[in-house]
Amino acid sequence: MVFLGFGKYARADRIYALEPLIGEERGGGRRTRVWVEGIGEPLIASRTERSILLAMGLSRDEGRSSQILDDALGLAERIVQDAERGRVDLGDLSRRARRLLEATGPADEGSKLF
Repeated sequence: MVFLGFGKYARADRIYALEPLIGEERGGGRRTRVWVEGIGEPLIASRTERSILLAMGLSRDEGRSSQILDDALGLAERIVQDAERGRVDLGDLSRRARRLLEATGPADEGSKLF
């Protein structure tokens, strides 16, 4: 089961399409339109398509996904602590974020973020 937000769940093997909401459709926690086999209308999820895809793949690579999530939460915690101290090292945070993003999947040269 994949948590979609707003108290909604769907079986991972029944989700066949994800569409990010943009413009005025997005807001109030609304992030992604999710098509589920057997349901006529798409569900609106409060999670991004990337987080839904990650949750769908947990059963295949749970250890790696868990480590990536732990690293992401650690990075977020460090950003908050540094900001509260008034000392944010953007170079260090950029390096950490780059490593974390690179760990989430292959990136070709055309789609590099940094």
